[in-house]
Amino acid sequence: MTGTTAPTTPTDRPAPALPPSPTTPPPDAVLPERHPQAPAPGTRLGSHYEHCFGCGPQHPGGLRIDAVAGEGLDVTAEFAIRDAHQGGPGLAHGGLLTTAMDETLGTLNWLLHAPAVTGRLETDFLSPVPVDSVLHLRAWVTGVHGRKIYSAAEARIGGPEGPVAVRAQALFVQVKLEHFTTHGRAEDIEKVLDDPDLMKRARAFEVNP
Repeated sequence: MTGTTAPTTPTDRPAPALPPSPTTPPPDAVLPERHPQAPAPGTRLGSHYEHCFGCGPQHPGGLRIDAVAGEGLDVTAEFAIRDAHQGGPGLAHGGLLTTAMDETLGTLNWLLHAPAVTGRLETDFLSPVPVDSVLHLRAWVTGVHGRKIYSAAEARIGGPEGPVAVRAQALFVQVKLEHFTTHGRAEDIEKVLDDPDLMKRARAFEVNP
């Protein structure tokens, strides 16, 4: 009709603005320097705890992620998808892929020389990941704000330049070592405390108050 405006349909209306994700660094977050005592680029970071499901070499069914320090605030790793990692027939289980991302993101703490635990992890699955494929993972720090460490990661199929199958963003929170000794199962904590090499490795990451 001349001189009138057509009624607005729901598809014509702008989408409401979404609040920023808790894994997005705030505007005043900073990108820190690599710690002077961080492992040298190319160093295999190893396991923080031998029975860890994500990286521990003594865990019989673990993922055994072995990350390598990058040049800056980044790490890389590889994760071979085996039969035991299936969800759907012949495909990797999404929960295990999330665990691999979480473990790789967690190794960034070596570069900052500060223990931290996962506060939030957001994962996007972009394509199925077949059994017998190898995921090439990369994680990097995106900002630090107080005790909060923001980071991101991606997993590519077949090679470092292959198609991206999984993306993740994470918020880690720095903690003191007492976080583990206070909340962990007593018998496991005692074994760690009795291992001088492991305690020396752990104390290198003591957080300043």
